[in-house]
Amino acid sequence: MVLRAMYSGVSGLRAEGEALGVVGDNIANVNTVGFKGQRVIFHDVLGHSILAGTASALPGSGVRVGGIQQLFTQGSLANTGVSTDLALNGDGFFVVKGDVSGVSGNFYTRAGQFVINNEGYLTNSSNLQVQGYAANPDGTFAAGVSSLKVPTAALPPNATENMSITANLDSSATTPTAPWDAQDPSNTSNFSSSMTVYDSLGNAHSLDVYFRKTGANTWDYHVLASGDEVTPPAPGTNVEVGAGSLTFNTSGALDTVTATTPVSVDFTGATAGQAITLDFGNPISGGGTGLDGTTQFASPSNVSAQSQDGYSSGDFSGVTVDGQGVVMGLYTNGQKVAVGQLAVAKFRSNEGLGRAGQNLWIETRESGTSAMGTAGSGGRGAVAAGALEGSNVDLAEEFVGLIQHQRSFSANSKTITTADEMLQELINIKR
Repeated sequence: MVLRAMYSGVSGLRAEGEALGVVGDNIANVNTVGFKGQRVIFHDVLGHSILAGTASALPGSGVRVGGIQQLFTQGSLANTGVSTDLALNGDGFFVVKGDVSGVSGNFYTRAGQFVINNEGYLTNSSNLQVQGYAANPDGTFAAGVSSLKVPTAALPPNATENMSITANLDSSATTPTAPWDAQDPSNTSNFSSSMTVYDSLGNAHSLDVYFRKTGANTWDYHVLASGDEVTPPAPGTNVEVGAGSLTFNTSGALDTVTATTPVSVDFTGATAGQAITLDFGNPISGGGTGLDGTTQFASPSNVSAQSQDGYSSGDFSGVTVDGQGVVMGLYTNGQKVAVGQLAVAKFRSNEGLGRAGQNLWIETRESGTSAMGTAGSGGRGAVAAGALEGSNVDLAEEFVGLIQHQRSFSANSKTITTADEMLQELINIKR
């Protein structure tokens, strides 16, 4: 019995020493981004094997560490203002790929301190490449996962191909007495709108659209460009580059749109014959309601919205990431280009993941294989951009644990010294 007490004390010292190491590791990583604390699970040790039908009160032989459990509770989020700092608010892991200590493959992390490296890849601090679904030219995302690469080169210009105008033309307007004159448009029209468009070189030009009422519920439109900016040049004059007509029903809805002269411009030095489609909304004749674009109501003529799809060249200025993990490249010309969508991995058992160091985990048989998806889907957390997830270690709780393990260690050492004294008494009796 005395020897069993000594062995129990030794097992207690060993177990408490291991527990102290876990607490020390937690405390050391209290400021580690995305760190998940651990706790020790103690198991009692029996002095004899369990046999069927034996008495329930079997003698014990101390304690051992039965396992170390990872605690995947959510850490607090801290805003950093850095666009490539990302955090997951909820379940899931960012996926990174590369080589760690000679092992290649996918690794999983909650530490979103990402940067764009010199090759344009989104990487973590160990230069492992962040995985995601690359953007397709049509705005969709690839089905397979790959390394996300941000196009950091300058964005080339895009010539305007489409213009859209949402306006109201005053139904009470009267037809100007003078016939249409492109050189005197203000006095031979009822209303106008100006829009900036871009040629194939990215140069900005102004196109003016003049509306002239020609009869009950009918209007003509004329598109003018500056003669100083076209080929052949016509300095100091207006050049008509497109024209057409609009008709409305008696309720003011757009009925028909007829482009008698489709818009085509020869801007100086740029691609000749730049065709631009002018959109006034979906007319009734085309199956629309005639109310989602240009209308004719008894209120002053005005433009409520207009847009075009051209732009000048722009330099890369950074990225932005939304809650679903969609990464957009930003450019100095105001354009946003989809790069891809972050992959977020989910496991059946987070606690079964294996630690790989460098704020990384690897999948194991206990964790199950990773289920790839996107943020906000299938129980996965949302992405918080410009923020980082802090360690989930509670420092006050760890200090309490330190005291408990220290006292337990001292108590077990007392068990050993007491057992030693009793053994010494037995030896003295023999003498």
